[in-house]
Order: sequence, then C-alpha cells, then structure tokens
Amino acid sequence: MKKIKQGRCLATNREYAICQTAQALLPSFVMNGADKPESVLGNYPNPAPVIEALKTLIDVMFPGKMSAGPVSADELGIFLVRRLSEAWRLLRPEIERAWPFRWTGAAARTEHRKARPKRAHAEASRAMDVFFQRLPHVREMLVEDVRAAYEGDPAALTFAEVQLAYPGLLAIASHRLAHELYRLDVPIVPRIMSEWTHAQTGIDINPGAQIGHGFFIDHGTGVVIGETAKIGNRVKLYQGVTLGAKSFPLDKHGHPIKHVQRHPTVEDNVVIYSNASILGGDTVIGRGSTIGGNVFLMESVPPNSLVTGKHPELKVKQRSAE
Repeated sequence: MKKIKQGRCLATNREYAICQTAQALLPSFVMNGADKPESVLGNYPNPAPVIEALKTLIDVMFPGKMSAGPVSADELGIFLVRRLSEAWRLLRPEIERAWPFRWTGAAARTEHRKARPKRAHAEASRAMDVFFQRLPHVREMLVEDVRAAYEGDPAALTFAEVQLAYPGLLAIASHRLAHELYRLDVPIVPRIMSEWTHAQTGIDINPGAQIGHGFFIDHGTGVVIGETAKIGNRVKLYQGVTLGAKSFPLDKHGHPIKHVQRHPTVEDNVVIYSNASILGGDTVIGRGSTIGGNVFLMESVPPNSLVTGKHPELKVKQRSAE
C-alpha cells in the first residue's frame, strides 16, 4: 500500500507517481472548516441526500411520480407518512450542516463558530418544522400549475400527461420546494436542489425567484430565471426565455452586492415567447402583455402591451430546375 509519511512518499513504480501527485495536492487544501475556495468539502452539506430528499418531496406532491408502482387510495395516507418521514430523515442533517454558512463576509468569521453545534441543531429543526407546515400550500400551488399547463398547451391531452412527462412541471415543483427553504434563510441546500433540476430539465430557476400561481413553462429548455425575479399569476413562458440582470452593483471592495433587485418583474397574465431576454431590476412587464420571440428588452412596458422585434427582410429566390 502507498503511504504518505513525514512529507515523503513510501511507494514504488505506479504507486510512487500517485503518491507524488497526492503530496503535491495536499498544500492546496484547507481543513479548518472555513468557507474558502481551498476548503475540503467534508464538513459541507452532502448533495446526495439533499437530492434524494427533493425527489422524495416531489413524490409527496405527485404520489407515484418518483417512486415505483402505483399508489392506491386506501394506502395514500400511509404512503405520505412514509415519504415525509424519509424526506425529514434525509434533509434535516444536511440543513444542520449548511446552517453555519448562512453568514457571509465579516460576520462569517464569528457567527460560523457560534452556530455549532447546538444553535445549528435547533435552527435546523425549527426550519424543518416550518417547511413541513408549508407543504400543503405548495401542493395547492402545484395543482394550479398542472391545470395551467393543461389549459395552456393543446398538445396536453390529459392531466396525467402533464404530471408525469412535462419538464416544466418538474422544474416548478422543485422550485416551489426549494423556494420555501430559501425563504427560511437555509443556505446552500436550495441551490443544490435547483441545480439538480437544471441538469435534469435544462430549466434554471434560482430558488430566490418569486413565482405566483398558475405558472406554465412550455417546452422549457434554456429558460433562465434569476434570483430576484418576481413573476405574477397565470404567466406563461416558452423555451429560451431569460429573466436576467443588466449588471451587478459592487461594494467598495469590488464584490457583488447580494440580495438587491437585479431581475425583472413580470405582472399577471403575461406571455413571453421563445428566446426573449428581459433584463434589469427596474424592468417591469405590465399585466396582460405579450412579449414576442427573440425580443431583447431592458425597459418597462405598460399593461396590455405587444412587444415585437423588427422582422428581418426575407429574400426568396427560386432555383432553376436542372
């Protein structure tokens, strides 16, 4: 077996090269638990149980979607208890491990240490209590999202099709769960959830985004919704839509200022067609408006507006037959 002892590698042949590489890597790591780019991730929340908990909670929202086999009516109550218990078991320890990282900047140097271990344990348990109390509300919102998808897409023949197959519904279900944890100031964990969903669906919704009821993402691939975006009720987005930031305000040290409004507000009953980019924290899309495809917009529009870009001139030339 190869060993690293007193700064030297005790190995031969192939193992010697491996050992030398490990020796060269060691100085690049920090093991004191600080939140630094050099830190070893062992004390951080573990993404695997977080993602498993998310899948379990999606299965609670839509029983049978993420689990094997149908769920009968007389077993639904038992199914929910089992799945909720499993989600609690998976998620609570990771929230406890994440909790000290909710402080940034100068506060992190002191509060990070104060939060361990009793405070983090108590705060994680409190967050889980409130989060689980919010799950019935999340379920109500998701039922409206299913209805919005069915009514907004003539290709959807059944509600079952929407629930089982639509990536937009998976993305919004994941988001609504992650957003509740975001609202409770749980760090890291909501972002792990949203980025797993991003990888699965191609839809990138920051957990901080505020989204009203009856939300529908049609097709979905390439949709990006930023952290401070605000979306009203009965909004419909098509693939490739970006609700992004124009620029990032910086503090005196040149670092981005966190938690300021950087992304647009989209009011009720708005439709945004494919590949439109709407940018800026002071940009408001008025209720009832329609934004055409490929529009690039950095200014507000009044209610009931139709915004389209200038169509390129098309030239059609018929080729002569050979």
